[in-house]
Amino acid sequence: MIIRTGLLGGSFNPAHRGHKRASANAMRALGLDEMWWLVSPGNPLKEKKGMASLAARFASARRQARRLPIRVTAIERELGSPFTVETLRVLIRRYPHRRFVWIMGADNLVQFHRWRQWREIAALVPIAVVARPGYDGPAQAARAMGWLRRFVRPAASASRWTQWSMPALVILKLPPDPTSATGIRAGTPDWHNSSLYSFNPKALRDQVTRRPVT
Repeated sequence: MIIRTGLLGGSFNPAHRGHKRASANAMRALGLDEMWWLVSPGNPLKEKKGMASLAARFASARRQARRLPIRVTAIERELGSPFTVETLRVLIRRYPHRRFVWIMGADNLVQFHRWRQWREIAALVPIAVVARPGYDGPAQAARAMGWLRRFVRPAASASRWTQWSMPALVILKLPPDPTSATGIRAGTPDWHNSSLYSFNPKALRDQVTRRPVT
């Protein structure tokens, strides 16, 4: 039995309702069995300043993912690489009973050409793009779209993504959510120290590898 699995990577600094709503909507549009949130140990395209600990970010993701078929994982730390292309190679090899689709916000599509071996990423798995307020125009004009545009599939066929040959990209017509981690950090720079995000480090366990997250 093939398990249709969405992959949403990010810093989750912190995770918020926008992540949750986008994931729930994408799961319906793509007909997914479950979603994995890949909490990055360190995004090479983001500044380290203001980045909370992996444990704090993981805990915030666990909190937001409750009551949804979402597994929160820090597997990239285990793999020792922050690069998506390397993560995908391992996941595809390690979990042959799963079919993966990469899910990204339109803001990430704008800078997708800066990702390591981004064309190989597109050759490994289908890509689903979720709208982000203010990014739809820039996403359509993104440098990577100059190459990807020929591989765009209609949103109406999104649920049939397992039948596509790669590369394949679909732009999902989903309700955007204005919530952003940047906005949360601007209002609460030390969010990870607030009681709202308190957690017990000893209780954190990766939902894919089952290993402790510290």
